Amino acid sequence: MIVIGIDPHKSTHTATAVDPATNRDLGSVRIRSSFDDYAQLITWSKSWPDRIWAVENASGLGHHLTQWLISRGEAVVDIPSTATARVRELSRGGRRKNDRIDAAAAACVAFSQGDFRPVAPEGHTDVLRILDERRIDLVKQNGRLVNQLHALLRELFPGGMEREFDTDDAAGKLKAFLPETQADAMRKNVALDIVGDLRRARFQIEDITARIKTELAASGTKLLKIPGVGIVTAARILARTGDPNRFPTEAAFANYSGTAPVEIASADNQRHRLSRYGDRTLNSAIHIVAVTQARTPTSDGYAYHQRKMAEGKTSREAMRCLKRQVAKRLWRTMREDQGDRLVTHVPRFA
Repeated sequence: MIVIGIDPHKSTHTATAVDPATNRDLGSVRIRSSFDDYAQLITWSKSWPDRIWAVENASGLGHHLTQWLISRGEAVVDIPSTATARVRELSRGGRRKNDRIDAAAAACVAFSQGDFRPVAPEGHTDVLRILDERRIDLVKQNGRLVNQLHALLRELFPGGMEREFDTDDAAGKLKAFLPETQADAMRKNVALDIVGDLRRARFQIEDITARIKTELAASGTKLLKIPGVGIVTAARILARTGDPNRFPTEAAFANYSGTAPVEIASADNQRHRLSRYGDRTLNSAIHIVAVTQARTPTSDGYAYHQRKMAEGKTSREAMRCLKRQVAKRLWRTMREDQGDRLVTHVPRFA
């Protein structure tokens, strides 16, 4: 089998074919990011019928090419950029770097170190990721608009308005206001514009949330049955996890999500501390679930948290233990959703 490494850029991609048996560079080609050049790349690669593509950062700059290759039945794996940097550092030439070397390094990582992740066609988790990112942007926009409106209302009315207010109340109060100066008249007009923007943003947030709910129902996930997991949290967990089968054990998932404790050993004084590694967005979602369970007396997480507190652990240490248990349950539930299907379409390297 021949491994074709890809070093992707925004406007160009460089491909290098490497023979895993001899670690020999068999040839390289550079193409533009266009459908015509994608076709030329496939034509060039037909010299090696038994091939696999190793794309550096397949979820970033190499995303479009990766999905295009998969749609044509090609086997593709994702290579982390940190792994290719490690190979370049240990190979001849030291820190020497160019696109062809980077592409060859991606291929070498795939067959020599096995540091890769099989890439599958986009599915419902990718849809949830898009919706979740859009919702996050809209929520941030809503917060900015609320702050701007509060600032204007404080300049128009003594003390402004209550912290939590309805857009209809704000609009009614503004329409009834009679400005005495040109500046106040302009503040009134701008504030009414912001009220309109707020209404649109909140409508869009509700619409995105409804789409997320529909997508979750279509996926058939059982995450919503876990206490503390709501619609938005479930979507975020699925979006950030992707295919749960890529984590061989629950410990691997805990390490990825930053919920695995890090052991610190100094002589006989052995302790654990919080891991700062892993996906912080996924870690935040798991934290929300753990906090909700710790505050809900009817949940298993509440009893577990209380038991750890009774053992002498601090509230923070008990919460850390609960997050680890939550991560375990989330991983098992997502595996059940997938039916424990293993990825078999990507060939193994000898």
